[in-house]
Amino acid sequence: MTTTFGYRLPMLSPSILNADFGHLAGVVRELDEAGADAIHLDIMDGRFVPNISFGLPIVRAVRDATTLPLDVHLMIVEPERYLEAFAQAGASALTVHVETCPHLHRTIQAIHELGLLAGVALNPATPLAAIEEILPFVDLVLIMTVDPGFGGQGLIPAVLGKLRRLRQMVDERGFRCLLSVDGGVKLSNLESVISAGADIVVTGSVLFTAEERPGEILRRLRERATQAYRTRSLR
Repeated sequence: MTTTFGYRLPMLSPSILNADFGHLAGVVRELDEAGADAIHLDIMDGRFVPNISFGLPIVRAVRDATTLPLDVHLMIVEPERYLEAFAQAGASALTVHVETCPHLHRTIQAIHELGLLAGVALNPATPLAAIEEILPFVDLVLIMTVDPGFGGQGLIPAVLGKLRRLRQMVDERGFRCLLSVDGGVKLSNLESVISAGADIVVTGSVLFTAEERPGEILRRLRERATQAYRTRSLR
């Protein structure tokens, strides 16, 4: 499999969904300098989720602003139609939702053929059984801890139980996919998320709603995430 992500764990992948798009390049560079491991881009189509975010031009703009991996999360119907376009725009990884892919294995294979990391995402109410058969073929699994479509939502605590079960399943069966969490992660619940099994933490609104600079908040998240991961590894 293609491996374009680094392997510093845990990884922090800040989402730019709530960033100031008037100064997007500067925000991305600030996050890069503050220690981001990737930049997370939420692509919303107003059909699969009740909102529209941005598309290919923003992905290209972010690609021009950083050498970090671009973690592109396709919250769209028929994602297979756009894989090549997002690859050409600069994506490093493409994550599709199991809920939108009737031929998921074919879509994952197509992403790999483009030379990208392939991920599968599932919504809070979607059971792990929906992705059990695809786990040997993906590079990452994205567990949504909010119902997708809007930034600024609170993490659904019950979903952490699903993450723990997935962590156990992946470890026991020897799968090599990374586990990512997206939705409502902040300093107060970061340790719980990592303790439950996350390798990659997507953070969004917490970076852009405080009086502090996004880079300063990210540095604090990095410090706490590193300690939490070290504690998990010692168990």
